[in-house]
Amino acid sequence: MNKKMNTVLFIFGATVMNLIIMIALFLICIAIMVNLTDPESAMFPLYIGLTFIISIGGSFFLYTVIMKKIVSKYDLEKYLSPIFAKRFSKGRPKKD
Repeated sequence: MNKKMNTVLFIFGATVMNLIIMIALFLICIAIMVNLTDPESAMFPLYIGLTFIISIGGSFFLYTVIMKKIVSKYDLEKYLSPIFAKRFSKGRPKKD
């Protein structure tokens, strides 16, 4: 496989992993919320919103930490193509 295909597969796998982490955090937060709060409480909708925020923010944090460790451990930069490559036009001089 070439670098572009490796990059596509890596992004797809990382996205699936991020979604799994987000769903797991959401279910953990829901389980904690159900056990610690009264479902008839007026604050219950606020707790649901807080659960969404925690699951999204927590999954982003864990995803970032895990990806940094994986990329550095396996030196994936030599196997993956850059997502946003710098493009220079051949006829123009560079601006300083």
